[in-house]
Amino acid sequence: MVPVDDIRARARDLLQSGKVRAVLGYRRGTAGLLAEPAFMTTAEETAALVLDPTCVENLALYLVNEKKRMKHARQSDRRPLGIVAKGCDSRAITVLLQENHIRRDEVVVLGVSCEAGGMVDTRKLNKALRGKVATQVRFDSEGDINVSHLGGSTTLPARDVLANRCLECARAYPLDADFLFGEKVEERPYGPRFTAVAAFAETSREERSAFWDAHFERCIRCYACRAVCPMCYCDECVVDSTSFIVGPTTTADEKADRVRWINRSATRSENAMYHMVRAMHLAGRCTDCGECERVCPVNIPLRLLNTMLEREALEMFQYTPGLDAEQPSLISSFRDGDPNDFVR
Repeated sequence: MVPVDDIRARARDLLQSGKVRAVLGYRRGTAGLLAEPAFMTTAEETAALVLDPTCVENLALYLVNEKKRMKHARQSDRRPLGIVAKGCDSRAITVLLQENHIRRDEVVVLGVSCEAGGMVDTRKLNKALRGKVATQVRFDSEGDINVSHLGGSTTLPARDVLANRCLECARAYPLDADFLFGEKVEERPYGPRFTAVAAFAETSREERSAFWDAHFERCIRCYACRAVCPMCYCDECVVDSTSFIVGPTTTADEKADRVRWINRSATRSENAMYHMVRAMHLAGRCTDCGECERVCPVNIPLRLLNTMLEREALEMFQYTPGLDAEQPSLISSFRDGDPNDFVR
């Protein structure tokens, strides 16, 4: 992993010089193993900044949240916001730039390369530790994961405990960063892109249907996947209307014009509709940060659903989201020579 002291020094310099109003990074969490996001507004606070395999959250989400806060602030500091960004985080930032949700001069990106490493999956880690409570996780000199826990330490193969997104990551470094920490490692030792999708595609249509039916049956519609996704920034979601209020004077025509596409009841059919609509809205936009799957309380493999569409975007249109802010987004681009041979 990248020496964290270098990142701390740069963050401290940015705050001391007044070039940013805050630096968004990670600090040691107070509830469990994972590091927690933190807005650091003073140079002294940067001493708490950490970077290790527990920094799993996509900090691009907090750019979206900060945009909403700034929109309603009367006298807000308009200086840029510094952000520590992994490769998947930076690709999400690029999509936000493509969609003009944020401007490039609103952020100072402190890009960090995961190099040959990545972030741990706590579910895998807990299973591997068999009841031991992890207190610290770090890479050793051999590239394995060393876990400190009550009673000693355990060394685990990185492949066994890294998040699936990290095992398949093809670009574990930011492509657009004001400051880059670490090396741009192209070759990673884990596996090719879309490994899980390719295996799933080998199953029959009936098997795939039964697979998703079983998972959607368990969905409790908590909307954690939507809440954690930096691409789900609509002021009003198709799932729940927040701006249309039915009152005594609301006419029947007004109610009829306001179509509710998806009911809020947690039935299998409505759950399937919700997840299908959300996946389609993320097509060509999802950067495979894997946060939706990580926060799901019932362990629905949502990443598999989104990467299926990501692979189709690559195969049909040679498009990978989050690579170039100057490139048109997938749904806003058009090619005269498109053969449309995928249309059946």
